[in-house]
Amino acid sequence: MTMKKEDIITLPNPHLRTRSKKIGIITDEVKRLAEDMIAATVDWEESREHELGVALAAIQVDKLVRIIVVRNDFDNKDDRTFQVFINPEITKYEGKEVEDLEGCLSVPDIYGRVNRFEKIRLKATTLEGKQIRMNLDGFLARILQHEIDHTNGILFIDHIKGKEEAFFRLNKAGELESLDYDKNIRDNSILW
Repeated sequence: MTMKKEDIITLPNPHLRTRSKKIGIITDEVKRLAEDMIAATVDWEESREHELGVALAAIQVDKLVRIIVVRNDFDNKDDRTFQVFINPEITKYEGKEVEDLEGCLSVPDIYGRVNRFEKIRLKATTLEGKQIRMNLDGFLARILQHEIDHTNGILFIDHIKGKEEAFFRLNKAGELESLDYDKNIRDNSILW
């Protein structure tokens, strides 16, 4: 059975705060999970008029293993091909930290300003079992930092607690509206 958007867990599900386990052997089950994660991401995207599903970690479909799927082309919504990273690990952070908006399929309609390193060095295993090392920068480096955080039980909102003018909600017109941290976030427990 192929996964759907409903298989993506969201806050306050406590499983999102759990560290994922490394994968020792790439089995047919692991390959099927990667395919299901891609299917769930695409299904989610089809239900969202103003958003693109760029990546997903296995924990977001309630599977405690270190698998990440990342879209190959962020500028073309019709390109539904993804790269799969197994046991991804950042070996080095480089450059300066840059602030930008981030969202998450597991934190619906909420965006926040997050600082991330502009460059990283990554090591991972492909679905075919090949060890890879990559130097990444820009948006792709940000995505991998966000998704690897998921494998460690960390969400993007954990990086921005208490900052003024840091949280936004996506409205029906696809515009971001600023949220007051004290009124909309902390006191109403939108995120926790």
